[in-house]
Amino acid sequence: MFLTTVLFRKRIPGQQWIGKYRRPRVVTLAMKQAMIRRLEIEAENEYWLSRPYLTREQEYKHNTEERRARWEAFKSQMRARLPEHRYISDDLNHLNVTRKWTT
Repeated sequence: MFLTTVLFRKRIPGQQWIGKYRRPRVVTLAMKQAMIRRLEIEAENEYWLSRPYLTREQEYKHNTEERRARWEAFKSQMRARLPEHRYISDDLNHLNVTRKWTT
């Protein structure tokens, strides 16, 4: 129990673990160790990200052929999904059978 709750007969309105006036959680030793572990992992990630494998000159346009090939494959795959173009002349061409030649 809270000392203030006992002394002043106050209570936390609503649920005690959520909301604006919630009861604060106790920070345990395991919570501190987990936070330290996460910070160490983040520091290691920052270390490795700060030392790139390729230089900027090596990285510049090093993957253009593969990217272009992937893009062309994607485009052809998208075209294969769509039906072929249809023209109104193809659909209405049978009406020209009765049309007479003009001289």
